[in-house]
Amino acid sequence: MPPPQQVDLNADMGESFGRWTLGDDAGLLGLVTSANIACGFHAGDPATLVTTCRGAVERGVAIGAQVGYRDLAGFGRRFIDIEPDALYADVLYQIGALDGIARSLSGAVTYVKPHGALYNAVVHHRDQAEAVVAAVADHPSDLRLLGLPGSVLLEVAGRRGLRTIAEAFADRAYTAEGTLVSRREPGAVLHDPAVVAARVVRLVTEGRLSAVDGTEIAFRAGSICVHGDSPGAVAMAGAVRRALEAAGVELAAFTA
Repeated sequence: MPPPQQVDLNADMGESFGRWTLGDDAGLLGLVTSANIACGFHAGDPATLVTTCRGAVERGVAIGAQVGYRDLAGFGRRFIDIEPDALYADVLYQIGALDGIARSLSGAVTYVKPHGALYNAVVHHRDQAEAVVAAVADHPSDLRLLGLPGSVLLEVAGRRGLRTIAEAFADRAYTAEGTLVSRREPGAVLHDPAVVAARVVRLVTEGRLSAVDGTEIAFRAGSICVHGDSPGAVAMAGAVRRALEAAGVELAAFTA
């Protein structure tokens, strides 16, 4: 398979809450092509979501609903053994809330990405994956679903006829099985922009990625994520963007 000539660059944002500020959303919106905007369950408040959606519309950045567990205190990074019907309702609610805000600003939610513990759960947890997919499918918009390659989530979504996009994380370490190294483990998050940028260029142009144990993984992704809550996220996104452009890769939203 030839290397892609185009790739999406996404980042999590809209995660500030009240007087507590997390990340530089304005800086990231000048670099990314898609914005995974929190929906108020794991992070974000209504005013923050309005501001972030407005910035995305003004910059021409695609808006995605980053849906998560109802877990503000844990930032959505704690697994919740929630019943599928309740998870379905929570996800549908989050998509609808963010889409309503986006549409009031002449934008719209165009895709959905699970956040944190929910993202990791639906790699293998079929009941929760099916609940998320059902909510996305039942929303009246034609939404795409962003997730980890090989996950149950993308498998179920494909069977339901949803359009899916495989995602890779620029600043996260991977296991030999192609899953994310737990944040509890040392080296799970990468911090050197130059190292991360070189890694992303290799991933996009060669379809290869080195796992944390040195194993070489075949990896294809249509979108690359930089975590907006990481220190130096803007510098990281800028380094990745410049390196990809220097390698002749066009950056564009996968929903364009």
